Amino acid sequence: MKSTKELQFNAKTLLAKVGAGRSVGGHTINEAIFAQADPADALYYIQKGKIKLTVVSSRGKQAVIAILGAGDFFGEGCLAGQLVRMSSATAICECSLVRLEKSAAIAVIHNQPAFSELFLHYLLSRNIRIEEDLVDQLFNSSEKRLARVLLLLANFGKEAKPEAVIPKMSQETLAEIIGTTRSRVSFFMNRFRKMGFIDYKNGLEVHSSLLNVLLRD
Repeated sequence: MKSTKELQFNAKTLLAKVGAGRSVGGHTINEAIFAQADPADALYYIQKGKIKLTVVSSRGKQAVIAILGAGDFFGEGCLAGQLVRMSSATAICECSLVRLEKSAAIAVIHNQPAFSELFLHYLLSRNIRIEEDLVDQLFNSSEKRLARVLLLLANFGKEAKPEAVIPKMSQETLAEIIGTTRSRVSFFMNRFRKMGFIDYKNGLEVHSSLLNVLLRD
């Protein structure tokens, strides 16, 4: 199986060959890429940065359903018949995105077997991650869920090199991701800091020792 770095390199190479229907754009912190209920008309690929996907209920309650980074796709629902966006996408740091209009995305999937293989690999990996998130939500404490989110944001457990400092993220957002209150997140973050698992000196630094939280019975 190809490594993550190989897949990311192949994605950039293959997407660079797409002509009509392809555009590359930069986005700043907290800039909206698309909003829930917007027309689902394009597929996106993250070249650099991180994206937050959120959903809002009919009662106005918001939840973060995914944090995506370089090498990830999003907005793929348009390829499965979705007419409107089921979630909102927002940049949580400076990002560079490739946007493929729906027709261009369908064409490249049909005409480039290498891209089809790459995209299938991504979808399968994403499905595994969703299953892991569900198990985490069902069986782990909020403290362990927070530790796992921080480690994932810092790329621990991935082929990519861990990031010592992760993009600034509010405690409200972290609470939305793990399904708890901001006060609980604040309590655990202070505990992690006192135990030396994280640091705030130069942004939010996540240390590998945070894995100890996940290994507890």
